[in-house]
Amino acid sequence: MQNFSASPREMVVSFWRNRQLIRNLVQREVVGRYKGSMLGIFWSLATPIFMLAVYTFVFSVVFKARWGAGGSDSKTEFALVLFAGLMIFNLFSECISRAPGLILANVNYVKKVVFPLEVLPWVSMGGALFHFAVSLGVWLVAYLALFGVPHWHVLLLPLVLVPLVLFVMGLSWALSSLGVYLRDVGQIIGLVITVLMFLTPIFYPASSLPPAYQPLMFLNPLTPPIEMARDLLYWGHLPNMTLLAMYAAGSLACAVLGFAWFQKTRKGFADVL
Repeated sequence: MQNFSASPREMVVSFWRNRQLIRNLVQREVVGRYKGSMLGIFWSLATPIFMLAVYTFVFSVVFKARWGAGGSDSKTEFALVLFAGLMIFNLFSECISRAPGLILANVNYVKKVVFPLEVLPWVSMGGALFHFAVSLGVWLVAYLALFGVPHWHVLLLPLVLVPLVLFVMGLSWALSSLGVYLRDVGQIIGLVITVLMFLTPIFYPASSLPPAYQPLMFLNPLTPPIEMARDLLYWGHLPNMTLLAMYAAGSLACAVLGFAWFQKTRKGFADVL
């Protein structure tokens, strides 16, 4: 039986070695998702525009909501701040919700000895990053139209995205493997994502919680990237570098452990499937 390296070096080398394959599969994934629809890939642009318009109307006109205690009277501030956090959460949820079924949906690849199964989570991540980029473009155009040129801190957004991508990839590798052996994982993850949506500061700032509970909120692995992304995109503040460094280290550890688990358990995929 073939042995698969589980080292951190192999994680990086595998990505670089299969980068063209990943690119082709991501392109097929994005195009295939909208194939056959009348608007085609335009749906990837129409969806975030529609959702941003809905959030603006519901929270600004209907609820007249303000962001935190010091929020301004702007009718669009709440929607833009909320949408900035939602983009990060959607990147996470799109990958994690699909992870348990990645191997199950590609059984034909399992039978091929030469196919690198470890790239499948990267394909899912590529599709999610495409939708994130489209949503970010919509957000930037909306900010430009309403408030003018965005802060230069927007250029630092990759500092937040890279650790988030590593964290999500670690979970995706682990869950895609578990999904082969435990078919209930997909159902459990659906519930977890729904709960996380309300336990993550998407619709409210973390600072709105009582001081005693705020440290607990930052135990949620989605809180740091969402708060830091808002600081960069809307408020024009640099992120807490200590928090960013700790989050990056934890995300790297998650990616390494997730990849190692996937490589150690993939030998039994063919027997189960």
